Amino acid sequence: MPVAFVQSSTVNRSPAEQLAALKRGIVTLNTLQELEAKLRRSAEQGKPLRIKLGVDPSAPDIHLGHTVVLRKLRQFQDLGHQAVLIIGDMTALVGDPSGRKKTRPQLTPNEVEVNAKTYLDQVGKILSPNRLEVVRNSSWLKPLPFYELIGLAAKMTVARFLERDDFTKRHKEGTPIFLHEFLYLVMQAYDSVIVKADVELGGTDQTFNLMVGRDLMRDLGMEPQVALTCPILPGIHGGAKMSKSLGNYVGVTEAPFEMHSKLMSIPDTLMKEYYTLLTSAPEDEIDTMCDATKTHPKSAKERLARTIVTLYHGEPAAEAAMAEWRKKFSEKAIPADIPEVDISALAADGKASLAKVVAAARRCSSSEARRLIEQGGVELDGKKATDPKAAPPLAQLEGRLLKIGKKNEFFRLITSK
Repeated sequence: MPVAFVQSSTVNRSPAEQLAALKRGIVTLNTLQELEAKLRRSAEQGKPLRIKLGVDPSAPDIHLGHTVVLRKLRQFQDLGHQAVLIIGDMTALVGDPSGRKKTRPQLTPNEVEVNAKTYLDQVGKILSPNRLEVVRNSSWLKPLPFYELIGLAAKMTVARFLERDDFTKRHKEGTPIFLHEFLYLVMQAYDSVIVKADVELGGTDQTFNLMVGRDLMRDLGMEPQVALTCPILPGIHGGAKMSKSLGNYVGVTEAPFEMHSKLMSIPDTLMKEYYTLLTSAPEDEIDTMCDATKTHPKSAKERLARTIVTLYHGEPAAEAAMAEWRKKFSEKAIPADIPEVDISALAADGKASLAKVVAAARRCSSSEARRLIEQGGVELDGKKATDPKAAPPLAQLEGRLLKIGKKNEFFRLITSK
């Protein structure tokens, strides 16, 4: 079986073939008819579409969750279209309010600049340098006259902005919404106007932002962009979205062995989603790999890990990581059928005592659980847990693999709430 899935050349595909390929792994498309018409016109005129993706460098590293939309942008590139990557060095200073329960802390220009440099290095692992235009929105937002900003803001209403779920909840709860958060929407929508976007990409949490850009282009007499959203990738433990703060992420710059090990720890139920969103595997092969009657889950997961590590580190590094993992765990084989332990009832203030989790899984006393932890007899996803007083957030425990004792008793931690 090959190490990675082979993707045939996609340039010069017909509009219908392009549309069929682009619909894989997406959530919404506003609108299908408009994208189809743009693709036909692009083919007739021999003029590539301009595909916009805006990224705010609000953190120094990107993880596999970020790569879902970056891979969609790469797919457009492979189909012969122009990728326009906007580094939001001005919008990052304001802070995207999407999905926030309160105002996002504002970054300093120096923090944004440091993050922007690492972003450019990391996206180069996914995007092709061909058909790639990289711009910073400070180049047009910083010199924007105030009276022109007023003119743009006059195209939008507060009532429209309050339609956002996060703004609506904050308004009802009396949580402050600051004016600069409204201006963020104006700024990112203006980005679409400046780069003349035919299509804008984003995660489902960006749907409202993309639609505001679409509305502004229409209001200014331009052909509106198509808004295409991709799923939010679940973290390696399942449930919550992949996030560095939750500790359930795989960074694109992580060492090959670390990356391979994390991917080998994901629940079987995540494999199809990971295969679909993080690899170029054909859908029929994915169905085969994720059917336990046709492919053993461990084999399917190993191939997934090897494929992804190959994408970011190359085939030799992926093979070495797999060999190291096999050597380390060959005497500690993880069984195919792992009992589940519901830890929902153990949570207090959203956290669960590790000692209580071990006691519930092993059905032993709390004192014995603490002793097991102190003596190094407990592992979470292959890493020793040595602090019996640890009480991580429930979201950080959900889906993780717990190993207890010298006999290697395995348990999968789940939550029912």
